[in-house]
Amino acid sequence: MNDAVSTLPVRLMLVDDHPLVRDGLRARLGAVAHLEVIGEASNGHEALLRAAELHPDVMLVDIGMKEMNGLELTERLSQAHPAIRVLILSMYDTPEYYSRAIAAGAKGYVLKDAGSHEIIAAIDAVAAGGSYYSTEVARTLFAQRHAQPGHGLSEREREVLILLAQGLSNKAIALQLDISVRTAETHRLSVRRKLGIDSAAGLAKFAIEHGWL
Repeated sequence: MNDAVSTLPVRLMLVDDHPLVRDGLRARLGAVAHLEVIGEASNGHEALLRAAELHPDVMLVDIGMKEMNGLELTERLSQAHPAIRVLILSMYDTPEYYSRAIAAGAKGYVLKDAGSHEIIAAIDAVAAGGSYYSTEVARTLFAQRHAQPGHGLSEREREVLILLAQGLSNKAIALQLDISVRTAETHRLSVRRKLGIDSAAGLAKFAIEHGWL
C-alpha cells in the first residue's frame, strides 16, 4: 500500500505570464518520470480558478504578473487551498521579495536562473512537506533574520544548519555549498555537537525558533 502511494507522480501547475517560460518548464519537468504537469495559468486570477478545479500538489508561481501578482496569489492560495504547496520561481533576486513570499505562505523560493536539477530538487522537497530555498536566498535570509549569534556556530556551520533543517543529505549539502561530502559531514557533526541536538526535526525546530527558516 505504501509502495503504491510513493509511486504517485507529483502533480504540478505552472503559473507564469510568459508562454515561453511555461513551455520550457513543461517540456523539462514533464520529461521527469515522477512529475506530472497537469495545468497552467498566465495570471493569478486564472491560477485560483484552475487550482480549485485541478487541486495540484505543487504550484510553481512567478511573482511579476499583471492583475494579481504571485505574492498575492500565494497568500490567497494559502488561505483557500492550504494543501497546495507553493514554490516561487522568480527572477527577483532581492531580500524584500524573499521575505514577502515566505510571509505569504510560500514553501520555497528558487531563482529562475537555477539549473533544472535544482528546480526538481526544490519541487521534491516542497512536495514532501519540507521547504527549499536557493543557496543565495538561504544565505540572505540567514543574514537578515539570525539572532542571538552566541551559539558558537561559524557562518558555514549556520549555512549547513539551514540546509539540514530543510532535510537535505550530506551529498545534497555538499552540492549546494560547493564543498566535499566529507566537509559537509564534518560541519554537520560540529553543528550537532555545538547545539546538542541530534535529530533533523530538532535542528529544524531550532532554526525556525531563531527565524532562520
